[in-house]
Amino acid sequence: MRLRLAVQRECRGQRLPGAARISEWARAALTGSGPGTAEVTVRLVDEAESAALNRRYRGKRGATNVLSFSYDRPRAAAGLAGDLVICAPVVARESAEQGKPLGTHWAHMVVHGIMHLRGYDHIHETDAQVMEALEIRILKRLGIPNPYA
Repeated sequence: MRLRLAVQRECRGQRLPGAARISEWARAALTGSGPGTAEVTVRLVDEAESAALNRRYRGKRGATNVLSFSYDRPRAAAGLAGDLVICAPVVARESAEQGKPLGTHWAHMVVHGIMHLRGYDHIHETDAQVMEALEIRILKRLGIPNPYA
């Protein structure tokens, strides 16, 4: 699947990955997803924006690491379309708390978000296991260890 990617940086003072890295991670997550084009916007935000979106669309309080918004495409159009909203301060905090390099945690958040856009979820335990196994395989191809270990 081809990738058409836009990156929006709406937070300041954070160590943010560049568009080329985000593209690399997103392309890896799209491997094997079929024909067509993936039109994805990745928006890097602060905690206030993440919390507002999390409350509005999920009914949950506080900022979260990644939110995925998938959009319907015309029936004849192959591919996927959606937005990922990634909260830079939450990703940095989780990286430190989990003792993971910041770049590898960013990669995981992009891959995880793309998996949601592909239709995977982790609401039910069996679905979570399938999704996590795919993420582990994708990240391994990128030279990143199992984020769930």
